[in-house]
Amino acid sequence: MKKIIFIAFVLFTLTASAQKMYQTRTGKIKFYSSTPVENIEAINTQVNSRITDNGQVAFILLIRGFVFKNALMQEHFNENYMDSEKYPKAGFTGMITDLKTIDFTKDGIYKTTVKGDLEIHGVKKNITAPATIEISGGKLSAKSVFKVTITDFGIKGNYIGEKIAKEIELTVDCKYE
Repeated sequence: MKKIIFIAFVLFTLTASAQKMYQTRTGKIKFYSSTPVENIEAINTQVNSRITDNGQVAFILLIRGFVFKNALMQEHFNENYMDSEKYPKAGFTGMITDLKTIDFTKDGIYKTTVKGDLEIHGVKKNITAPATIEISGGKLSAKSVFKVTITDFGIKGNYIGEKIAKEIELTVDCKYE
């Protein structure tokens, strides 16, 4: 039994060290809502994210980390729409779908697709989003722009569809170490 545990530990260690992990704690996610009445934009610069060269992608952020130009808008966002006390975090876990097209050892710009589970407001939905991965001098950056329908995530409140767009544009921009 001790031999089996030792072999499993060695295999896990070799596998873990064989994959390269890129991570950041200062990633950026911006959301943008555009309606004829009002445009709303907020940025969160405290996004934790990891990408491994085997294609795993993960993001996690605190909802209260979104900063608005208007403090009242920020308060309404957290209290009336996102229920930040009840649902303090949002996250994504997924995979790069066409991993073979990316050479993590070679500088370049790689257009790709990421597929996985996006969790917002306690609701998890499977999404597919376009992404661009850039490798330069061994450093990795990732960008993506995609839209989500906020009611799909159980977000309710006054003015959705009027002052707040039903579909929100999310922009991910992370530079990894």
